[in-house]
Amino acid sequence: MSRPPSLALPPRTRAGLLETDRGAFAALDCTPPAGVPHAGTVLLVPGFIGSKEDFLPLLRPLSEAGNRAVAVDGRGQYETPGPADEKAYAQHELAADVWAQTTALDEAPGTPVHLLGHSMGALTARAAVLAAAAACPWASLTLMGSGPAAVQPEQQKRVRLLVEWLPVLGKEILWQEMQKSPRSEQAAAELPADVAEFLHRRWLNTVPEQLTTTGRQLLTEPDRVAELAAVPIPKLVLSGSDDYAWPVPWQDSMATRLAADRTIIEGADHSPNVERPTETARALIAYWQRISARKRTPGTPSRLPVRG
Repeated sequence: MSRPPSLALPPRTRAGLLETDRGAFAALDCTPPAGVPHAGTVLLVPGFIGSKEDFLPLLRPLSEAGNRAVAVDGRGQYETPGPADEKAYAQHELAADVWAQTTALDEAPGTPVHLLGHSMGALTARAAVLAAAAACPWASLTLMGSGPAAVQPEQQKRVRLLVEWLPVLGKEILWQEMQKSPRSEQAAAELPADVAEFLHRRWLNTVPEQLTTTGRQLLTEPDRVAELAAVPIPKLVLSGSDDYAWPVPWQDSMATRLAADRTIIEGADHSPNVERPTETARALIAYWQRISARKRTPGTPSRLPVRG
């Protein structure tokens, strides 16, 4: 779970709804400053127990580099409603939502639209790319803090407890139990009061069926790296120098198998987007600039870590 350091909206950021043919999705839409050429657009897909606010620290630096940055709450996440039906949160349904969100961005022809998913959101983004295949509308795919298949065994234990106990205890009691872990206690002590209250509210507002269904996806996701490698779009695997959900060596191997660019953000863990946002934004901007350069002069992927 990402914990944004602040809830303040960056300049030029509009909080509203992204209307699609699959419903309306709560979104934060940050546009470049006046006079800055539009380099492209990025759709930011949050992870498990996440929301659009997970990308707040990235919006300003990405937009100042000329990128329109749009972060969304997925179906049933925080401020986007969803039905009390687990079938609505099957991976193919969430992937179809990503396609619809991309179309609803309504960008001019020729504008590159980059897709970035964090954690479970990366698995959803991957599924969207695989479903699109030859008709892929994205200029690139970034997998941030995610891996080739299910999360590592220790994290599986935590997710399995959540999936099993949520229907029994309910969201409020389970939240209080989750806050007793050493990791949660340490994080809570470092957070501003309004952010701590937001995390609680986000958890309570997320549809239970969304949590249990996507939790099971984290436990059972198959390795689809070979399939993704066959889709001819540029790919970036970005992670912290540590990761409690998918170990860094797993992500190194995935990048190699994908022939993807590989970036490691020193000092970050599972959520570089909030733990080292400046370095993460710099890495993303450089990656998208490399893509533009490769169109002119084909090159080789870069796997050098970005040190912050």
